[in-house]
Amino acid sequence: MATTVTGLMTAEELEHLEDDGYQYELIEGVLHRMSPASFRPSNIAVRFAARLVIFADDHGLGEVTGADGGYVLGRDPDTVLAPDVAFVRAERLPSAAEQEHFAPVVPDLVVEVVSPSDSMTKVDDKVTRYLAAGVWLVWVFHPRWRTVTVRRPNQPARVLGETDELDGEDVLPGFRLAVSEIFRPTSSRGLPQG
Repeated sequence: MATTVTGLMTAEELEHLEDDGYQYELIEGVLHRMSPASFRPSNIAVRFAARLVIFADDHGLGEVTGADGGYVLGRDPDTVLAPDVAFVRAERLPSAAEQEHFAPVVPDLVVEVVSPSDSMTKVDDKVTRYLAAGVWLVWVFHPRWRTVTVRRPNQPARVLGETDELDGEDVLPGFRLAVSEIFRPTSSRGLPQG
């Protein structure tokens, strides 16, 4: 569960905040300390990000970031969020100099993996912020229910189950993955079963 630290802050101030071992996001100038994810949601995010990196690299589509990559989604007051996984198309990538800071571009795709400590109200709030900022496609993975909620601007949410397939649509053309693959169990040694 995230805790809130009082006081308005800019993206630049957040970037220069002394490392205290925690991860933070900035929502309309208010600093929010984030709890670490539990093992299962983190594992799902990393395994999925690995597949996405390979696909994006093989097709020259763009770049993928993980849960520690911050994106400036709003200014004055500033909002900086760090999706569990994000993708930016090649033609929209920040310059080399800009890549040394929080990304000044809005991701094309955002993936959030719901942890047991996440409230659905806060997850929905983040999704709303992503879409309002211009994210084209948001996938919310629900490990507990083994579903993926697909969100696009000005469209109703679609919920996919294990018999469905995730489709990168126009954001990641050709990317397809069975929802069951996202949630496949891992052994006690951390290796995929089956």
